[in-house]
Order: sequence, then C-alpha cells, then structure tokens
Amino acid sequence: MIDLRSDTVTTPSDELRAAARDAEVGDDVYGEDPSVNELERRAAEIVGAEAALYVPTGTMGNQIAARVHTERGQEVLVERESHIYQWELGGLAQHAQLQVRTLDGGDRGVPTPEQIRAEYVVEDLHRPGTGLLTLENTHNAKGGVAIAPERIDAATEAAHDLGVPVHLDGARLFNAAAHHDVPAERFVEAVDSVMFCLSKGLGAPVGSMLAGDEAFIERARRTRKLLGGGMRQAGVIAAPGLEALSNRDRLAEDHENAQELAAGLDAVPGLSASDPETNIVLVDTSDAGLSAEEFLATAERRDVLGTAFGDHTVRFCTHLDVAREDVEAAARRIRDELR
Repeated sequence: MIDLRSDTVTTPSDELRAAARDAEVGDDVYGEDPSVNELERRAAEIVGAEAALYVPTGTMGNQIAARVHTERGQEVLVERESHIYQWELGGLAQHAQLQVRTLDGGDRGVPTPEQIRAEYVVEDLHRPGTGLLTLENTHNAKGGVAIAPERIDAATEAAHDLGVPVHLDGARLFNAAAHHDVPAERFVEAVDSVMFCLSKGLGAPVGSMLAGDEAFIERARRTRKLLGGGMRQAGVIAAPGLEALSNRDRLAEDHENAQELAAGLDAVPGLSASDPETNIVLVDTSDAGLSAEEFLATAERRDVLGTAFGDHTVRFCTHLDVAREDVEAAARRIRDELR
C-alpha cells in the first residue's frame, strides 16, 4: 500500500522510538518534565520566539492562540479556505466565542493589506470590533502553496496598524521555509504567535508547538489546561518530537517527490495535476469522467490511497515514509488501472 492521504500517516522511525523509550520524564503540569522543557526551548529558538508551548495537536494550538489573543464576541478575520475556519469544528465560535469574517485570499490564500483594512471593524457601543487576523503557511486547501515571507509581513503590518494581533497557522511552516530556502524564523518575524506541527512532515507520532512572547505563552499554558491539554509525563512523546526537528532538512526531498508524482499523474489521460510547490499534489479528475470518490476507489484497487478534496479534486501528500520509487509506482498503477 502506498499511503498518500496525508503526511500525518508516517510511523515513528527506530530513532524516534528509542527517544521515547529513553526519555527523561517528570510531571509537565508542574513544569518538571525535562524532555518537554527542552523541546519547548528548542522550538522557540528555531522560530526566533521568546517561548513555546507543547500541545497535543495543531488544532489545539490554533484554538488556544485565538482564545488568548481575543475577547469574547470579537470578530476574527480568516481566509475563507483556511484550516482554522474549515476544518476545526467551529472551534473559533465554541472555544473563544468569536465571530468569523472571511476573506478571499485568492490563489495564494493570503489576504491583501487592502482587504484587511476594508474588513476591519472598529469597536464601538454597538460592535465588538476586530480582535484577530489568522494566516496560514503553507496553505493546505490551495495545494500546499508556500507564501513568501514578504506577503506575511504585509498582511501583518496592515493588521498591526489597526491594533489587531496576528496568529500564523504554520502547520507546515518548514515546508514553506524549504521551498523559499530561508529560515523558518523569517516567516514569523512580524506575527504575534505561530503554531507548527511535529506530526506532519517532520514525522513525530504526536504533537505541535505554539510559540510567541513569554506573556502570551504564560496565558496559553493556562488555556491549554482549560482545554484538557495539561499532560503529565509527556516526555515520552516530546522526546520523539525533539528528535523529529532534525527532519526539517529533508523536506525538499518530499517536494521533489511531489513534483515527480504530479508529472506522472498529469501524463495520464483525463487527469490534470497541479504543479506543486511543496508536498501536496491536487489532481482534477473531471476529464476522466470520474468523481473524486470514484477515482480514489480506482486508485485503492491498486493499493494507492489519497483524499477527496472536492467533487472532482483529489489530494496526494508526500512524506518521509514515501520514496521516489513509491511515487513512480503510484502514478504507474493509477495509469494502468484507468486504462
């Protein structure tokens, strides 16, 4: 089976398993787990932040950030296809009691300064005002596009000029850094907080990091406890996360494999594959006369797994458990089955 559903399907390497087995542990709620403490220190260092917090999931990290940055009832500006809006069970309303105002970020999935200024709401006697702007990089729904740091800077500057904080959903932040060949910290210089996942391209079995200044992380730690994220001897999962940070340097390999997969699928009659920037390939199945679900059933008959991303759009995602020969085989199997 060649599993291209997501980069979350990776299984821990021997090195990550050994890190879990040998981890020094303590009670993290008391701040006594040395493995968690080192992971948080290292994560903050990598993105140039004052502090970081280990959270079980990226969704929890995003939701904590939204709650900490805002007051109840405020509006949050989000890109209309962003993960925090589309795929987090309405958490902005449920956890932070926010109203959502969506912006069309275009092909790149990032709103312009003009859009931000136009949609900003001033707080007054009748309206709660705009309390937060969220951005996403890479942008999942747009096919893993890697937004340039200058675009992040411009959107953030527009928000800050209006007194609005900015949170960056950087679930695949290091893929963006690999694509643009600049350090990850460059993408988050201007924003107020960032979340990035350890359990996607980096291959850790569980966990994400939330980073910002010390005051933000102090409040975030309390909110994590509120949401049920106060973990105890969490070093057994934090230690593999710390080890996984070394996988940042190999993400370009996933990008190359995605390009190879896209080229192979685009050559199949009836299929149109995007030109991927990172590790996500979107395939349009319209001309093959197949819905996304029908196409996936066809692929699964040849032991290739993907994800439906629309009525006629399928997503394939490369990762560290997929080699060049795997993506070549996946394209060949699909081509042969469609014949």
